[in-house]
Amino acid sequence: MDRLDRQNGFITPPDAPIFEPTEEEFTDPLAYIAKIRPVAEKYGICKIKPPQEWQPPFAVDVDNFRFVPRVQRLNELEAGSRVKLNFLDQLAKFWELQGTHLRIPNIERKALDLFKLHKTVQDEGGFETVSRDRKWTKVSNVMGYPHGRGVGSILRGHYERMLYPFDIFRSGATLDPSASKRDNLVYDDDDKKKDEDYRPHGVSTKGQAASSRRSKRYNRDVSSPEPSPVKVKQEPKLEATEGQEEPYIDYSANNEMRKLQFFGAGPKAAVPITVKEEKEVKEEGSGRKKYTASSKSVNYIDLYMCHTCGLGDDEDMMLLCDGCDDAFHTYCLVPPLQEVPKGDWRCPTCVAKEVNKPREAYGFEQSQREYSLQSFGEMADEFKSTYFNMPVHLVPCSTVEKEFWRLVNSLEDDVFVEYGADIHASECGSGFPTKETKDQFPEDEEYINSGWNLNNLPIQEKSVLSHINANISGMKVPWCYVGMCFASFCWHNEDHWSYSINYLHWGEPKTWYGVPGVEAERLEEVMRQKAPELFESQPDLLHHLVTIMNPNILMQHDVPISRVNQHAGEFVITFPRAYHAGFNQGYNFAEAVNFCPADWLPWGRAAIEHYRRLGRQCVFSHEELVCKMAADPDRLDLTLAAGVHKDMLAMVETEKKLRKTLLDRGTMEAEREAFELLPDDERQCHYCKTTCFLSAVTCVCSPSLLVCIHHVDKLCDCHPSQHCLRYRYTLDELPAMLHRLKVRAESFDNWALKVKAALEAKEKQKLELSELKEMIVEADQKRFPDSELLQALIAAVGEAEKCANVANQLVSKKVRTRNRQSGDSKYIAKLSLDELQCFIEQVNNLPCRIKEATLIQELLQQVLDFQTEAQDALQDQNPDSERLEKLMDFGVTLDVDLPEIPKLKQVLEQARWLDEVRNTLAEPGNVTLESMRKLIEAGVGLAPHTAVEKAMAELQDLLTVSERWEEKARICLQARPRHVIQTLEAIINEAKGIPAYLPNVSALKEALRKAKEWTARVEAVQNGEHYPYLDILESLVNRGRPVPVRLDLLPQVESQVAAAKSWRERTARTFLKKNSTYSLVEVLSPRSDIGVYQSGKNRKKKMKDIDREKEAETGKVEEHRDPATMVAVFKSAEQHEVEAMRELRARNMEKHRQEDAVEVKYCICRKGPSGFMLQCELCKDWFHASCVPLPKASNLKNKNSQAAAIQAARDLKFLCPLCLRSRRPRLETILSLLVSLQKLPVRLPEGEALQCLTERAMAWQDRARQALATEELASALAKLSVLSQRMVEAAAREKTEKIINAELLKAACNPELQGHLQSVTQSAFGGMQLSQQPQASPLQVNGSALNVNSQQNGSGGGWQWWWWGF
Repeated sequence: MDRLDRQNGFITPPDAPIFEPTEEEFTDPLAYIAKIRPVAEKYGICKIKPPQEWQPPFAVDVDNFRFVPRVQRLNELEAGSRVKLNFLDQLAKFWELQGTHLRIPNIERKALDLFKLHKTVQDEGGFETVSRDRKWTKVSNVMGYPHGRGVGSILRGHYERMLYPFDIFRSGATLDPSASKRDNLVYDDDDKKKDEDYRPHGVSTKGQAASSRRSKRYNRDVSSPEPSPVKVKQEPKLEATEGQEEPYIDYSANNEMRKLQFFGAGPKAAVPITVKEEKEVKEEGSGRKKYTASSKSVNYIDLYMCHTCGLGDDEDMMLLCDGCDDAFHTYCLVPPLQEVPKGDWRCPTCVAKEVNKPREAYGFEQSQREYSLQSFGEMADEFKSTYFNMPVHLVPCSTVEKEFWRLVNSLEDDVFVEYGADIHASECGSGFPTKETKDQFPEDEEYINSGWNLNNLPIQEKSVLSHINANISGMKVPWCYVGMCFASFCWHNEDHWSYSINYLHWGEPKTWYGVPGVEAERLEEVMRQKAPELFESQPDLLHHLVTIMNPNILMQHDVPISRVNQHAGEFVITFPRAYHAGFNQGYNFAEAVNFCPADWLPWGRAAIEHYRRLGRQCVFSHEELVCKMAADPDRLDLTLAAGVHKDMLAMVETEKKLRKTLLDRGTMEAEREAFELLPDDERQCHYCKTTCFLSAVTCVCSPSLLVCIHHVDKLCDCHPSQHCLRYRYTLDELPAMLHRLKVRAESFDNWALKVKAALEAKEKQKLELSELKEMIVEADQKRFPDSELLQALIAAVGEAEKCANVANQLVSKKVRTRNRQSGDSKYIAKLSLDELQCFIEQVNNLPCRIKEATLIQELLQQVLDFQTEAQDALQDQNPDSERLEKLMDFGVTLDVDLPEIPKLKQVLEQARWLDEVRNTLAEPGNVTLESMRKLIEAGVGLAPHTAVEKAMAELQDLLTVSERWEEKARICLQARPRHVIQTLEAIINEAKGIPAYLPNVSALKEALRKAKEWTARVEAVQNGEHYPYLDILESLVNRGRPVPVRLDLLPQVESQVAAAKSWRERTARTFLKKNSTYSLVEVLSPRSDIGVYQSGKNRKKKMKDIDREKEAETGKVEEHRDPATMVAVFKSAEQHEVEAMRELRARNMEKHRQEDAVEVKYCICRKGPSGFMLQCELCKDWFHASCVPLPKASNLKNKNSQAAAIQAARDLKFLCPLCLRSRRPRLETILSLLVSLQKLPVRLPEGEALQCLTERAMAWQDRARQALATEELASALAKLSVLSQRMVEAAAREKTEKIINAELLKAACNPELQGHLQSVTQSAFGGMQLSQQPQASPLQVNGSALNVNSQQNGSGGGWQWWWWGF
């Protein structure tokens, strides 16, 4: 990086310190600046970055902000460049006054640096010495030209023609008649083609238009002469007779034209002419006289005499000065001229007057345009983006910095910038919000009252400037600065060497360079060495802020330079007498102000002495400021009061000496003068410009003229007795003021002595902590400064309070317990024994006494006793958990980090583990594999101990044996094929000796127990009086299958159960209809729901009652599973069924007779009669043909027609769905099922029900055969045949009736036949009566109720049917 910077011509100085205060530190600006001063003052400048939350609003009224900037020409700012420009301007003026244009020659394709050439030659001894000693090659080397190209001779020629005459002129040499002829100093045509005209910068005239920046505090009117108009050089012209102009002819261009001239050398020649015809004319823009000749000539040769040789001959070589009309021969001049110059010419005397005129002070011109912030910003951004050919925000700061210093040192590149500097915030508004700011917001209140607000900082209580009543612009009132790229501020320090603070509100950065105040004189010395010419004309050059010098040059001369880039929202602080300079990186807005804390006072007094030596005006009277503060010391901050006392003491001592000296001189008269009431210009020292306050001296010869007491000898030439001392205070009043300051300052000193004594007191003389606190309260009440002693006192009190707090924590069990239970993060860390001893030593070394010291000593003794008991407990071979717990509890209450406590805790864990092992092994039932593993796992984490290792070994052995038997038991339980009972018994007997609970062994025991119980149960069932029921065997099978033991009887029982289930399924297929809602037992058992229909609430209620009765009967059957009992139950149920059916038949047959009286309900739908209805053969109830399925007949073609129903009613017997619940297999089929049942060694409820049904059917069959063999039944059958014939006839008659009925309905519609209709109806249906239904016998009823299809049961005629149509 350094190498790159050197190639680019600028080495970046080291960075100044950057500080980032915390929010707490940022609250007090002066205190924070005092805190960082020891570090930052060594650099002269520093940067402060406020906290991120601190972002003040920009309070400037942007629309109304107007300013006129200053114009800066960059290559005129640098001291060396300006010296070069001044030299070249003088050289150009020298040749211009002699009618010659200065042209800069080119050597090696580069313009010759005439200033460097002149300086190099002068350093080598001058032109004559260099030429005599042949040093021109050395001169060319010094100037950087290559060797071997003859540059030295070229430089000699240029120096001799251009610079040597100027050297002779500056030496003041007069004309030497014997001097040899010099070469013509006018360039030939070839030189004119190669060289370039030098355009003077007019440095001396630029400063005349702008007032010098003598002081930025007062706007004093500095009278300066009006700028002289710029002279425009014109070629000389010959003027025609009678005022008519003729074209100018240059006769000197060639020899042929010269021969045509009549009057000699040209317009500058002294030509004798007639006085009457002489006509004086002046060229436009020139004061030179010209003469024209008429046809008559007069000899005036004697009128013009050469001022050098005193002769009037050689009129062709006679020149007339355009300034004084003196005449000179060209060859009498030093150096001589061989021909008349073109243009104006001045004699050596006039040239000396013009060239040696004192130069005006250099200053910046004011711009001709007024800007607003917006217009200035647009101009600034356009300039930067155009210059660097890129957007402004993309230009690196380092690039701008290097380019700035290149431009400052370049004479070839003329760059002009504008800088809005020193804009009064009181007139245009401050960037910070103030109480006068319009459109304030509530959040602005913080920044309005902030100490970092530059409107508040100078007038804070601890600032000296707060005691100045006047609003000094720039010092108490901020100045605003609007910058653009390259706009710079030159090397300077602040007025009165005060602090300054600059805040960049917004915009691009500002680059600063600083020199510490102690090195200020070194910087001034280097700048005087580098540019002595500037300081000769302006001794106070650095006070005008118009001169800059490259930091690299200063660094080469051991001047410490630091730099910093100030970004938006950052502060830059400069310290007393610190020189600083810099430039702007681009468009920005900054604000600056001065401030003076108490430590500035010595710097302020030194600044006054410095100003007195330079004769510079003061901004304010330092003596007046100090005396004003001393007049009211109680209002002063203690630090400020001490500083004022020290400064005023030195001031009073000096004043006493000076007044004594004045008295010794003989000045006896004295008068009191209120200097503060006089304007500053009326009480300034006439000699040193110092503003007087304590005293001044006047004389009666000039009462309005006064001088300070330091320069009384500069007042006048009168005797000192004529002088009068004007004083503000007498020598008696000043000590009184000092005493009051001393009292104020010594209050702090007395307090400091008391504090020092307290902090350094020995053991017996130590004060209480409360007494030290009272000293802190006193410092706060009396506003003592924040000194190191106060911080030490606060630190001592803080340390004592901390020690007291720690002591309280250590000795207060209540507090410790509460903090431990609540988990308070602020709970004080425990101390080790060494730390406790050190803490006691620390308490003893405190500068005060605390009451907890005795308690801490007692705590130490308790700790030592605890250590002794703990060592005994730790050495016990069999650790006692109770004893260890007590020691642990006591050790925790000590709140001391003792090494025995972890050991006790470790041993306590071992003791508790051993207790747990013993308790576990004491009850083998609780010793599981998991518990043993947990114990072993817990024991592994314990520290080694003999008892623990022994217990671990025992546990491990027990666990190994237990796991082996567990695995063996698991294998037995999962074995395929399963083991027999004897094998399991052997395994269990072997595992009985293990003192642990083994789940698999226990499961094996349980399996063995179940196997034995199952086997015994099966044997009991099989050896019983009767075969077991199927459900019992099924229960045994379900219980036997999960037992993990081989059961020899289980396959036999499983086969019996399977056979029984197979028989039951076969029987169900025989009896049950498809999708039947009845079970097989219900179908085979007698009916219990006779008279209960499938719909209606009554059926539900009745079925519940029947179910309860059935459950009661079934319970009885279950209780008495004896076959005889079962048969008796079935017989009882059969009898109950027959009786219930008889009652139902009687009720149903009674319905016909009740039709007219009550509403009768039929069918399963429980509705009245309608349409074709069928009568059940068994229950004698009538059913709608649409509600019940019709009987099946193979010979019917259309089973859904009414005719088919009638035919089926005649041929088949109808049973309702309630009476016909199942299929009715043949008796032979049932007998085969019974034969299969007899082969099973299992009892089934279905089998017993089937057996009872079969017996009932066979009994009924026997009775039916007997009944069929009687004569009465034969007669009944004959009658039945007759009845059947009648039914056929009734059907035919019914058809006839339908036809008649249809005809009658037609006749009813004819009114003529209404009278005959009733008689026809009675005759047609009068003999018709409902046939009497036959009464069924009990035998038929029993046969219809059986679920068996027997031959005898199938006889007895068809269904009863009924047509409800009329």
